Amino acid sequence: MKSIDFHPADYDGHGRLRLPLLFWGVLLLQARTWVLFVIAGASREQGSALLNLFYPDSENFWLGLLPGLPAVLAFLLSGRRAGWPGAWRALWPLLVLAQLALLCWQPTLWLTGDPVNGAGLALVVADCVALFWLLTNRRLRACFIPQKE
Repeated sequence: MKSIDFHPADYDGHGRLRLPLLFWGVLLLQARTWVLFVIAGASREQGSALLNLFYPDSENFWLGLLPGLPAVLAFLLSGRRAGWPGAWRALWPLLVLAQLALLCWQPTLWLTGDPVNGAGLALVVADCVALFWLLTNRRLRACFIPQKE
């Protein structure tokens, strides 16, 4: 197998490759409905108004939680990726599939009658960039390959 060399600063104190900083941004982008859910839960009085602002149709809200599940799992397993190597390795394709689903979801909403607005266009562009980055970043891919201890 070809050796992949990275800068020494890319490794932590235990010799494991650090996750790139942009990875956390991609996880937040994928888990955007979960983030909104937590914020709405934290702001008790304005929570339902906040959810209605972003998701007027409650069915879309519940469907929006599904593609965020791999991102939530990645958040939870990121600190224990050496302890759960099989689950961690399986997360990368799930993250790519979730990103594809999110990329297709917004145009599908537009085709079913939702208005095209700046926020929706920004999300589609961000989803395209995130998908491209997930597929092309060598350091991120190497983070999902189990390292021999």
